[in-house]
Amino acid sequence: MDATEISAYLSELRAEHRDLDEMISTMSTDPVEDQLRLRRLKKRKLWLKDMITKLESELIPDIDA
Repeated sequence: MDATEISAYLSELRAEHRDLDEMISTMSTDPVEDQLRLRRLKKRKLWLKDMITKLESELIPDIDA
């Protein structure tokens, strides 16, 4: 994957992360909401955050010491 592809993929991941954040916030206010589904969404959000961090680190050029 080149830098352009990584940047495009990062944009998609960030958008999904934002959407999940909004969905989780909305669901958390409803006490009747399915807790299992909420937990799964939170895990997905965490996975997205990890992927975003990993891909962002790939965009940082290596510096020779």
